[in-house]
Amino acid sequence: MRYALIGDLHSNIDDTKAVLNHIKSMQQPLEIIALGDLFECTISKKKAQKATAIPLHDAADIKRSFLELLTFPSIIGNQEQRIMAATDTKIFSTMPETLSIDGARLIHGHQFDWSDDWVADPKKFSEHLVFFGHSHQSMLLRKGKQKKFKFNDSMHLKKKRYSINVGSVVHNREWCLYDSDTRTITFMKAHE
Repeated sequence: MRYALIGDLHSNIDDTKAVLNHIKSMQQPLEIIALGDLFECTISKKKAQKATAIPLHDAADIKRSFLELLTFPSIIGNQEQRIMAATDTKIFSTMPETLSIDGARLIHGHQFDWSDDWVADPKKFSEHLVFFGHSHQSMLLRKGKQKKFKFNDSMHLKKKRYSINVGSVVHNREWCLYDSDTRTITFMKAHE
């Protein structure tokens, strides 16, 4: 199966359209799955902890034109959690915290311990591949160390543990193509 894994859209219509058009331009169809932070919460972390019943339109950037782009499943990110906390709603409560696909775990990444230089530590999962987002930085990790990669170059992953940050749609227009049959990943970047 071939997947287009995207994350950290943060309600950005132009960047999301560019990435979705790039995915659609691939020769074979891909199953798109988002790794959270679809929406931008407009309430700070500190204020969201104390806020109660803020109207949704004041707590989040949610436009109809953006919602129309969201035709794929997603896990929940910290932005969605903060929006729910600030609005006292359960609007995103049906979004799972993790998903498993073909030997890989998908998670947003805010649940990890992060180093000062934004390297994640997703050791708690049994799957050999963990795909995540959150830091807005495309990254391939093996044993906590970054591995070099080039955008658009397919990489075969050995039967070892890897952590893969898919990058961010917002500002970077990045995503990751994962082929579970060949166990390859390709970091992608839309240039539209």
